[in-house]
Amino acid sequence: MKLYATSPSPFVRKVLVMAIETGLSGRIEHVSLTTTPVAPDSELIRSNPIAKMPTLITDTGTALYDSRVICEYLDSLHDGARMFPVETTARWTVLRRQALGDGVLDAAVSIRYETVLRPDEKRWSAWIEGQMGKVRRGLDTLENEVATFDDDVNIGIITVACALGYLNFRYPEEDWRAPRPGLRDWYAKFATRESMATTEPVVF
Repeated sequence: MKLYATSPSPFVRKVLVMAIETGLSGRIEHVSLTTTPVAPDSELIRSNPIAKMPTLITDTGTALYDSRVICEYLDSLHDGARMFPVETTARWTVLRRQALGDGVLDAAVSIRYETVLRPDEKRWSAWIEGQMGKVRRGLDTLENEVATFDDDVNIGIITVACALGYLNFRYPEEDWRAPRPGLRDWYAKFATRESMATTEPVVF
């Protein structure tokens, strides 16, 4: 399989963590590309008309995107415990946490685009604050339920961890930990897993 990826992307990291946790990372070839919404990579466009990463090319040549689809596909390829539970109650909890983590990431990445890609004179401060409100409310919700996290690793937990890691990476000034000690302590432990430690984002 071939994965179009870039290190700072938290959605790429989500797929990489998933691949490590399921023992599939050795089957994936990484193709590092640089692409932005205003300057999409031509090779990526040929596989994904939206030109977003991650994009996975399967062994049969099928292109899959986005991270949610790719992660569910990877979950179909291994023999271990399911990262997407089949049992109904657990499944909806896990999928809701994935959606919440993805929502925090969508908001955080959109702030990044607004502050880095948009010209200074066109930046919209109210938009930035509105998106950061989504991030903070999402984290508050996770703080309220982190005591119910168990030791199982699943797509919801992976997504939450990647969201917190991205905030550490791009928004250290936000200091999300101080008002959320439960989430802080949970993340400190989860971040020591091999899948997290070996996928730390780097700036380039």
